[in-house]
Amino acid sequence: MTVRLRLKEGLDTAALFGSFDQHLKQVEDAFGVTIRARGEEVRIDGDPKAVRRAERLLGELASRLQRGDALQAEDVHQMITSARANPDRPVIAAEGLPVTKKRSLTPKSPHQREYLDAMKDADLVVGIGPAGTGKTYLAIGMAVAAFTRREVTRIVLTRPAVEAGEKLGFLPGDMYAKVNPYLRPMYDALYDLLGVEDTHRLVERNEIEIAPLAYMRGRTLNDAFIILDEGQNVTSEQMKMFLTRLGFRSKAVITGDITQVDLPSNAVSGLIEIQTIVRDVPGIRFVYFDEKDVVRHRLVQEIIKAYERHEGKTGTRRKR
Repeated sequence: MTVRLRLKEGLDTAALFGSFDQHLKQVEDAFGVTIRARGEEVRIDGDPKAVRRAERLLGELASRLQRGDALQAEDVHQMITSARANPDRPVIAAEGLPVTKKRSLTPKSPHQREYLDAMKDADLVVGIGPAGTGKTYLAIGMAVAAFTRREVTRIVLTRPAVEAGEKLGFLPGDMYAKVNPYLRPMYDALYDLLGVEDTHRLVERNEIEIAPLAYMRGRTLNDAFIILDEGQNVTSEQMKMFLTRLGFRSKAVITGDITQVDLPSNAVSGLIEIQTIVRDVPGIRFVYFDEKDVVRHRLVQEIIKAYERHEGKTGTRRKR
């Protein structure tokens, strides 16, 4: 079967095809098709099903460029992975979600789209899955978007200060200085979305608060978008405390990876426990990610699979 795809006039074909046509080669290898590009016309040859899937993927890559999004080899790899895993579903949304005037959130997998939709509709969302799936970044993006639209008056970001096989006692400074490294991933996301200067300005004005989970006790958070990151390292008691901080006109998102629990062996992970306790409570949504949603280096997907195979063979799977 042969299909000729006519690209829109003015599209940056060099960005679409990639350096030395590397993006087209990725699509060819993934679907077993042959792609030839000449000017603004792309010819795809191969099995009918494979040709249609490759055509749709190229069309979605072109749409992404037209929206002004960057297109890197890793982005193409992620979209190919999603297309192969979900052949009957679009890989990305037709439009990204505006966060600021310069930045928007574009889901790169069906689960990421489900996650964004859940955060729009529900007051409490729980995102569970491996590292690198965008759980924290997308949640912070939604918080910034809500703050920008004045749907909330502040953003509260929190994490448990749990030692992952390392000791904090030797670190210099007071308690805040010791736990600040745990909060760095949240700052990184804010810097990317808002810029360093705007982030520090909002933090100084207390419109963005980033603090260890212990600082949440005894508070009621109204008009806020609250994010609890690394929820797998929250105890059962801490999770109950966090869930009851939610005030009027507030939203909360909990993220975590239940295969990466660093709590003592006699402690129950609150993130694992709430899956059975509050699953049927109206207004709460659970979204699960897997290795196909990983948006870091492509090796991360393979590393996650390798560890799962190893743990399955040796029976050393981490606490769930």
